[in-house]
Amino acid sequence: MPERLSAIFSGVKQHIEAHRPDIVAIETVFMSRNPQAALKLGQARGAAICAAVQAGLDVHEYEPRLIKQAVVGRGGADKVQVQHMVRMLLGIKQTISADAADALAVALCHSHMAQTAAKLPPGVQLR
Repeated sequence: MPERLSAIFSGVKQHIEAHRPDIVAIETVFMSRNPQAALKLGQARGAAICAAVQAGLDVHEYEPRLIKQAVVGRGGADKVQVQHMVRMLLGIKQTISADAADALAVALCHSHMAQTAAKLPPGVQLR
């Protein structure tokens, strides 16, 4: 496991250096039926977050239900619905994987949240 976490940290760091993002948006850990899987996911998220923070980036975290709500309009949407809406919102013609759709959905959620936050009076924050 330590080698996998190191690979995640290094991979995220390389992507940050190559693409120079302004911010990072990531999905929070959801509680699954398998506590070991949730623990491993949390560790992987931690490695990715550390790489982003070390690069000086702000990290924004969103719950899965909020991401689905922002993209599909329903917090209980399934993966197929998320894939479909991501493709429609971004004008993507070809099929995309569920993982790619999830990553793009997090980015879309952050974009929606940031646009809404920008319209709020100074000092007022979303959640």
